[in-house]
Amino acid sequence: MSALTAPAGPRDHLRTVALLVRWQLGRQSMYLPLLVVVQVLMAVATVVGYGLLVGNPEPAAALYLATGAPTITLIVVGLVMTPQSVATSRTEGSHDWMRSLPVPRTLFLVADLALWTVLALPGVVLGVVAGAVRFDVTLDLAWWLPLAVIVVSMTSAAVGYAIALTTPPAIAMLLSQVLVFFVLLFSPISFPRDRMPGWLTGVHDWLPIEPMAQAVRAGLASSTFDVPTRSVVLLVAWCALSLVGAGLALRRRV
Repeated sequence: MSALTAPAGPRDHLRTVALLVRWQLGRQSMYLPLLVVVQVLMAVATVVGYGLLVGNPEPAAALYLATGAPTITLIVVGLVMTPQSVATSRTEGSHDWMRSLPVPRTLFLVADLALWTVLALPGVVLGVVAGAVRFDVTLDLAWWLPLAVIVVSMTSAAVGYAIALTTPPAIAMLLSQVLVFFVLLFSPISFPRDRMPGWLTGVHDWLPIEPMAQAVRAGLASSTFDVPTRSVVLLVAWCALSLVGAGLALRRRV
């Protein structure tokens, strides 16, 4: 990182992002392999655990369960692991050190979001494979599935980033634990929304979780599911707002 200077053009920006990603990988070299293993196990355990709960479900329910695991992985990595990592870096002081470097704060955000997206991919892939095998479903992938995965990953990680930068580290870690239960048990990811009470469906009408699940589900089983236009608009709005919010939180003085 000693060669890191203020970027002057697009090539310098890309080089700076690459250096920041490499520095983050080096700083967390002891932690990141374990994080990848945990999120892979979580993706597979979600499939196996739901399978134990429901036994041998009907084909429609099986497709929901098989396509829900990768969405849960993406959301949990962004909303749970990202704020925990950022809160830890704030506590140990490395976050303040990075903020003192002569580079735009937005590049920190780009580097971190790219890193968390890449780290989530092994769990997403294995979650899809485990779901298809366990529930014996056939998937037909849409060409735009990679874009949907990137948008879902960026949105959830940006929201987690903003939470970690705008709340005390201890609160951010506690809040991330609460979000795990909300995502796993009270969000229409692995089951239809009509199973939830009316007040909860009303809450999810304005949260990005259901549009995230719909985007990934339709990308994995494109001949069975689609994404309502309202969900696309809501997801894009949340993605834009979360990126702006995380960028502003990164610029604020702490």
